[in-house]
Amino acid sequence: MSLTFDLSTIRFIKRISVGSSNPANPEGEAEIEAATELLNRCLNETPRGVILGIEKNFGLFNLGEHQVVLQWMVYHVGFPRKPGWL
Repeated sequence: MSLTFDLSTIRFIKRISVGSSNPANPEGEAEIEAATELLNRCLNETPRGVILGIEKNFGLFNLGEHQVVLQWMVYHVGFPRKPGWL
């Protein structure tokens, strides 16, 4: 298996966010698990996707007298064509 790929073959990019970026509406475990399963499906099923980039984000929010730290990651997965199951 070759680990190199040609970016000119990428025709579709799926953006998948894992984690919560909104303190007013935090994602629960079910939503995070669903996003993780989608990412795994994108990387393992045909057509197989390739991670093109990863955004690592965090935010500090003040909610009343409490400070909340939220962390999330956004994966950009490239495909040669849009998968039928998306």
